[in-house]
Amino acid sequence: MRKAQAKKLPLAPDGRFNDKLVTRFVNNIMWQGKKSTAITIFYDAVDKVSKITGEDGYEVWKKALSNVTPAVEVRSRRIGGATFQIPSEVRADRKISLSIKWLVRYSRERNGKTMADKLANEIIAASKGEGGAFKKKEDTHRMAEANKAFAHFKI
Repeated sequence: MRKAQAKKLPLAPDGRFNDKLVTRFVNNIMWQGKKSTAITIFYDAVDKVSKITGEDGYEVWKKALSNVTPAVEVRSRRIGGATFQIPSEVRADRKISLSIKWLVRYSRERNGKTMADKLANEIIAASKGEGGAFKKKEDTHRMAEANKAFAHFKI
């Protein structure tokens, strides 16, 4: 790194829940700068979640996000001609980023009519400890556990 690290721009909280995490989630849903579309998708998904589960959709979404958040991950490190997968703790900011990315990615891969439907179904599944995003977290943890022997190579 030659120059100073770029400063993080502060996020404005969203209109309905007054939460910066929602804004961050919406920014990850967004494609081609269409933020209003992304906001509509998120709010529709939250409404559908509350309709289906009978609970507060926002709380279910927060629970789903915490269920998908990883604690450890593996990082590749080359040592003496061999590449080892070394388990390491995940930084707090990266934890949130990974969980958001996984939720959005696996909701896109789901089958459903609209993105709001797909996202709502993935949120419900993740809150119950199911679905693609939760499976990804479990796989990440399993891989870290399997490579625990290489933990002494920590970066």
